[in-house]
Amino acid sequence: MPPPVIYSIIDTPGQPDFSKLYQRLGLTEIKHSSMRKAIGDLKRRKPDFVVAEFRFGYGNNYAGVNISNLDVFLYSLQKYAPHARVIVTLDKNERRHLDKLTKIFPLHGSLTYPIVPAEMEALLRPREAAAASDA
Repeated sequence: MPPPVIYSIIDTPGQPDFSKLYQRLGLTEIKHSSMRKAIGDLKRRKPDFVVAEFRFGYGNNYAGVNISNLDVFLYSLQKYAPHARVIVTLDKNERRHLDKLTKIFPLHGSLTYPIVPAEMEALLRPREAAAASDA
C-alpha cells in the first residue's frame, strides 16, 4: 500500500513548514505554491490530506461569489478526492469567518497561528491509531 499523500499548499511566506513532521509520519508531501497549481494536480495525484491557509474574502477579493481563497479548490477536491481530509491554518482574526466555510465544506480540522506541531500531528495520525490512543 502506498504511503498517504498530503498536499501542502503554501501560497504565503508566513505559513509554517511541516515537511519534517510529514516525513516522520510517513506521508508523501506534494508542495504547491498556489491553489491553481493544486487544482491542476488533483486529476493526477489524489491527496489523502490537504493543509492550506484560510483567508476570508473581505471586500469580494474572490470574484464576489466565494467565501475565501479555498472555495474553488475545495469544490474541485469534492469532485476528484472526496475522501481527502482538509486541515486549514489561519490567523486568529480569521477564525470568526471560518464557520461560513464549514457550512459548505466539511473540514478535518483547523489550527490557529502559532501552530504547535503536536496539534498538527494529532490531526494527521491515522484514525485507527488515534482511536487506540484515546481508549
